[in-house]
Amino acid sequence: MTPGIALTALVAAAIAVDFVVGDPRRLPHPVVLIGRLISVLEARLNRGSARARRRGGRLTVLVTVAGTFIVTWLICRGLGAIHPWLGTAAELWLVSTAVAIKGLGDAGRAVAEPLKRGDLPAARKALGRVVGRDTQALDEAGIARGAIETVAENTSDGITAPLLLALIGGAPLALAYKAVNTLDSMIGYRTPRHEDFGRAAAKLDDAANWLPARLTALCFCLSRRGMEQKAWQGTRRDAPKHASPNAGWPEAAMAYRLKVQLGGASTYQGVVLHSATLGEPVEAPDARHIQRAITLMHHAWVRFFVLAAGLILAIEWLIQAAGGGS
Repeated sequence: MTPGIALTALVAAAIAVDFVVGDPRRLPHPVVLIGRLISVLEARLNRGSARARRRGGRLTVLVTVAGTFIVTWLICRGLGAIHPWLGTAAELWLVSTAVAIKGLGDAGRAVAEPLKRGDLPAARKALGRVVGRDTQALDEAGIARGAIETVAENTSDGITAPLLLALIGGAPLALAYKAVNTLDSMIGYRTPRHEDFGRAAAKLDDAANWLPARLTALCFCLSRRGMEQKAWQGTRRDAPKHASPNAGWPEAAMAYRLKVQLGGASTYQGVVLHSATLGEPVEAPDARHIQRAITLMHHAWVRFFVLAAGLILAIEWLIQAAGGGS
């Protein structure tokens, strides 16, 4: 069995584990441990002049990402030295914690189900668990829009990006990506506290998600009939309008596939912020669109996995063929 086939099989098994188990609360999640490390480093290094804060931020990124990769590699290698199956089991479990297929679907349904019943307070509460915006005054369309945007963006951040890294470098690379993602979510904001300290984290997250975000958007625009040309053209037109260099791609693709408009005004801690609108307001977002977004999410990650694994295996075969012929 070649390394590429072995990794593809391991990642496929990890996906199955995520579907069955998800993220059990009774077990420590690697991202929680990564978050604690970031908090400790930030408390120690986010001080002094702007230059000192930028330097501290770069050190925090280096220690967190490199440390996550090395510790994960040592765990898998050490347990593998005890018994190969033990190392494989550890890597399989760690890869399963890096993807959030079940968790993202559950989060979307947790908003859609009360919204379908007309229970807006419960839907607002469920949405508030997964977004940073204020949800107390949102109407049905606003709640649905927030849930759809979350499903779209996190299909890239929480599923396809870690899948791609796992296919390339197994659990160490997949969890190193989760460290990058966690750094951005904790310190990558342009606030007075993190403007300088979080700059390196934000830039690294942008770089890490550049390709997965665009490939995810492409997979959203694929259907059984082939490429949905209108959706893809609209995505390419609208995505660059988004403040994020990456988030606009899966969100715009989702908007066009669902025939709804995403983006616009959102309230954060009482302050109304306006973002670019994505898609066309053909239909008003509701619970049905959240369910369809979850379905599109599953279609997209399956296509992404098949395409990415196929490409990696093809490259491996070409390298082996070239080596055999030389």
